[in-house]
Amino acid sequence: MFILTLNCRRFSVQYQLFDWAQKKVLARGAVERVMVGDSFITHKVPGRSVHHFEQECPDHRAAVELILTTLSDGKVGVIDTSGQVTAIGHRVAHGGEKFTSSMLIDDEVLAAINEMVQLAPLHNTPNMAGILAAMEILPDIPHVAIFDTAFHQTMPPAAYIYPLPYEWYEKYGVRRYGFHGQSHLYASKRAADLLGKPAEQCSLITVHTGNGVSLCAIKNGISIDTSMGLTPLEGAMMGTRCGDIDPGIPPFMMRETDMSPHELDMVLNQKSGVIGITGRHTSRRTVLEEARVGDPRCKTALELESYRLKKYIGSYCAVTGPLDAIVFAYGEGWADWPVRGMALQGMEHFGIRLDAERDRLALAGGGEMLISSDDSPVKLFVVPTDEELVFVEDVAAILAGESSDPARFDYSFARSAGE
Repeated sequence: MFILTLNCRRFSVQYQLFDWAQKKVLARGAVERVMVGDSFITHKVPGRSVHHFEQECPDHRAAVELILTTLSDGKVGVIDTSGQVTAIGHRVAHGGEKFTSSMLIDDEVLAAINEMVQLAPLHNTPNMAGILAAMEILPDIPHVAIFDTAFHQTMPPAAYIYPLPYEWYEKYGVRRYGFHGQSHLYASKRAADLLGKPAEQCSLITVHTGNGVSLCAIKNGISIDTSMGLTPLEGAMMGTRCGDIDPGIPPFMMRETDMSPHELDMVLNQKSGVIGITGRHTSRRTVLEEARVGDPRCKTALELESYRLKKYIGSYCAVTGPLDAIVFAYGEGWADWPVRGMALQGMEHFGIRLDAERDRLALAGGGEMLISSDDSPVKLFVVPTDEELVFVEDVAAILAGESSDPARFDYSFARSAGE
């Protein structure tokens, strides 16, 4: 059984083909610059050289077609024909309140995803385009939607209701939803395994690190709070997103500069955060290097990001109760996130004791690592995240007629190898 996963973004499509029988990744890659010209695909097969090919993709359908053609190409492919793909798992950013787990896509699910576009137009719109394209190209196989928001649907009302007119929640769905659900799920399951405890007995804080950053408070194996909100803009400071700010700032700046809502949205999402403070950088490693040679704005950016991360960790310590571990889940290229160590310094009164040497080694990207000291009451772990494996296992569960409820499903990565 070959399971293909697709993550259709605004101008790119990421993919992975997984051999379920052999339990291994056959190929992964991405089509970049979709719809904007000079499109190209980067195709990676374990044990082979990376394949780079330029081909215009004016829309997401063309990108999906290019992926399927590449996967079945006689020289660089890993399957004979696209007809060998058994099922496709589609990442969907926003599932609203309706979806608490991954779902087999039918007309009703399609309609619901389309309704959610208003909650996440920058994310659900390309997600929907990818789903429709793939279903047209391969109409006779199952398609499964995996929702970023599903893992967080266990939050209590005190965590997800905003102190705004209640009618906004009832009529427009304005509430906290949270994102990066697959990464937080994966990190929590791996942490429980590393701790040697059942997930339902663990109190954790998970931190997804990448250009987008989010935190999740997990108690008894389920999400009870998370930093991102109605949109991925809320929460910690990020590479290009502002995170938490005074809600009075947007209307003030609109009055002062005559910015339109769309222009302001672009500033908050794409020109704020680290790049907003530094004026030119999002790479934290570059920011650190510039700060060390005296760049005041880079120094401020690091201090600001680590300070805000520290505040979130402290507040989640309060709501989780006695904490077992903090888990930093990182994506490809994000092992060397210097903000992690900076934020954890000075938190000994919370039982959080960072081992500086272990953290230094973890910055080199050595896989799963313990970075707390041996006498730290709260364990600190660094874990390479694997969201695609969550996608694959959810698809396989649905094909087998099993529940993919993130709180109950027995994921393979929740057990040690050989167990």
